[in-house]
Amino acid sequence: SRYYREVLPGEIVKISRHDVQTLDVVRRSEGDPSAFCIFEYVYFARPDSIFEGQMVYSVRRRCGQQLAIEAPVEADLVSTVPESATPAALGYAQKCGLPYVEVLCKNRYVGRTFIQPNMRLRQLGVAKKFGVLSDNFKGKRVVIIDDSIVRGNTISPIIKLLRESGAKEVHIRVASPPIRFPCYMGINIPTKEELIANRPEFHDLANYIGADSVVYLSVEGLVSSVQESIKARQENNPKTHKSLMGKLGHCTACLTGDYPVELEW
Repeated sequence: SRYYREVLPGEIVKISRHDVQTLDVVRRSEGDPSAFCIFEYVYFARPDSIFEGQMVYSVRRRCGQQLAIEAPVEADLVSTVPESATPAALGYAQKCGLPYVEVLCKNRYVGRTFIQPNMRLRQLGVAKKFGVLSDNFKGKRVVIIDDSIVRGNTISPIIKLLRESGAKEVHIRVASPPIRFPCYMGINIPTKEELIANRPEFHDLANYIGADSVVYLSVEGLVSSVQESIKARQENNPKTHKSLMGKLGHCTACLTGDYPVELEW
């Protein structure tokens, strides 16, 4: 397969063996920005996906670099919860001047725990999902980069596993802001109550999950990491970019509660 081009916001295309034809483009109201889901960049999309003219891998790496600026920590090595957080971990390590070392190996036959329908299935998934590479971190201070902490059911057993396997310290850095609001656009976040950021434990989250420290990337840091190269292209070729992509915008509703459409309930 090869990359052909993006399907633009509101575009309806017909794909045949010969070409790709635009059948129609549903236009937004005049002045309304686009509202591409920012969580696609954080978690859902494959790292080699291309959205808005940029590769997801590059955005995640920039998120890690920005996280290192916002939340440095004294440590011996940087690692990750495989695999969607790996680019962010590499960016964090590069910016901090620390080595990137693998401390976890992933069982590829277990699906994503985030999208399991209930807590019991998610916890069973976590128990089977990871093994430790203890020789890589015994007696060392470890920074674990995660892409997100939604319910808190994944990261806590991972920290416990690392400590039991010899980690001296475990610091958690999250390459996205806290998720505080449900998504009504298709992501499985049904209630505010099950989100760790809305629970009392969040005020002492490090102690609750067993980490030495926990820091999230700011909303501003995430948005700037996502929009950095888009804005650069806009400045270099404003007419072409505006005609194709429209006014720049991203949906951050799950982070800020600012939904791109008016909710009717």
